Amino acid sequence: MIRLLDLLFPPRNDETRLRDAAGDEFLSLLSPALAPDTRPAATILFSFGDPLVRSAIHEAKYHGNRRAFQYLGLALAEYLRGLGDDWVASSHVVLVPVPLGAKRQKERGFNQVTEVIRAALAHLPLQSFTLDASLLKRVRETETQVSLTREKREQNMRGAFTASVRSAEQGRINPSATYVLIDDVLTTGATLQAAIDALRAAGAVTISPLALAH
Repeated sequence: MIRLLDLLFPPRNDETRLRDAAGDEFLSLLSPALAPDTRPAATILFSFGDPLVRSAIHEAKYHGNRRAFQYLGLALAEYLRGLGDDWVASSHVVLVPVPLGAKRQKERGFNQVTEVIRAALAHLPLQSFTLDASLLKRVRETETQVSLTREKREQNMRGAFTASVRSAEQGRINPSATYVLIDDVLTTGATLQAAIDALRAAGAVTISPLALAH
């Protein structure tokens, strides 16, 4: 049946690569590392140079592929569980996606990072981890960063986000909570740094930035 459907509706190359990969194969690529592009340094889960990882990111970002959300969510949960019970018990962990602009959110109909976090929460203890997708807001649209230099990217993102001291989902900023700020791809770190600065300005004390790939 799948082959017949493929003849009628040829799948994308990224879609095929992801479909042919098992979850265990994807998780075997998980290799957390620190990138000193932000303050504090961001944790990176995967290398964007790996074709399977790149396919998962593209499928999640541009096509809302459920398998991509599931695989990336599994990896995120695996990493967070691996931090140990002491880390989790020491502070409630709030998972915060970097938000899209209103125009891009409307075009896509979803924020891929939010969907990945939701997939991860299916494998995490809900008493210790929560999602707050309304804490951060993008207050102005920014031009695409693909062709910009590091300096231009920083200028482009400066002041692009704000964080509410009262979120619709979690209430006030909790100074004792750990806020894990999550983006999909880190290039120069300009977007993630702008989001970190907004959270800090709103009163968050412990911020742990993370990108799915670099």
